[in-house]
Amino acid sequence: MAMEASKEAIKSFHAGDIIFPEKIVQIFNDDTQERINCLPATFKKDGICGVKWVSVFPPNPAKHGIQNLSAVIILSEIEHGFPIAFMEGTLCSNMRVGAMGALAARYLAREDSTTIGIIGAGEQAKMHLIAMKTAIPSLRECFVAAKSVSEEEEFVRQMSPIVPDMQVSGTETSLEAAVSPADIIVTATSAQAPLLKAAWIRPGAFYSHVGGWEDEFAVAKLCDKIVCDDWNTVKHRTQTLSRMYQEGKLSDDDIHADLVDLVTGKKAGRESPDERIYFNAVGLAYTDIAIAYAMYLRAREAGMGQDLKIQHEMIFEHLHLKDWVRT
Repeated sequence: MAMEASKEAIKSFHAGDIIFPEKIVQIFNDDTQERINCLPATFKKDGICGVKWVSVFPPNPAKHGIQNLSAVIILSEIEHGFPIAFMEGTLCSNMRVGAMGALAARYLAREDSTTIGIIGAGEQAKMHLIAMKTAIPSLRECFVAAKSVSEEEEFVRQMSPIVPDMQVSGTETSLEAAVSPADIIVTATSAQAPLLKAAWIRPGAFYSHVGGWEDEFAVAKLCDKIVCDDWNTVKHRTQTLSRMYQEGKLSDDDIHADLVDLVTGKKAGRESPDERIYFNAVGLAYTDIAIAYAMYLRAREAGMGQDLKIQHEMIFEHLHLKDWVRT
């Protein structure tokens, strides 16, 4: 569902059917990048306007033992402007990240891929395993490398029942052991260091880069194709590719395509079994709203959720208003 919603949203945006303003970012600590972002988007054909209100607090896991991201999403219809849904948004955000990587894998990974190697064992790593298995059903084995053996064991314990036809194994924190046998590679960490080495990447591998700076520059140089969700956005961020661009080690001409070029058939995806392909997504916030709307429709069809009766009456229509006002 999430992959299809993302795909259709990318096509709609390309066709000019989505209003997508600049996000509003409020950074509270420049050193830790603790922040809250406001990201709106409107789907004109569906008559839906939505906004994701998302907090990113990187110190949370180490400092407080809680996740570093939390979000809510509000959807409104644009005939009358009334809200139709207020949703928890963390699941949607995580699904979007996994769905974009998996959507890219449909075009860029080998269809007969059997092994996935993941560096990182958090929520994004877990969501990516589900998403990649959805995109590439032939996957049979997953190796995960984390900062500690206990994190790997938790990953194995939680994910094995979800993908029962896969063998999920830890590598005792060996990054090379996770990556070197992998047809699909995912780095999903909060590290700002080149963890992934080019020497570990086998011919034919597809690499989905999730975080900021997780691989050495040689990885991109080794790959036959580099694809982004949106290169113009990527190159102004702090990803590996961004750093290379800012240092003059990567140019616009080195980018094979944006994801929309693959979805619309403008550019080819994988063209040979031995190609090494690099995919980098920084997030297209309108796809969050597309997935949230798909979740809303599914929940409504299933009779889930509750009606909050928000704004069904004018203020002075409330019979008990006289009891509430203090002057």
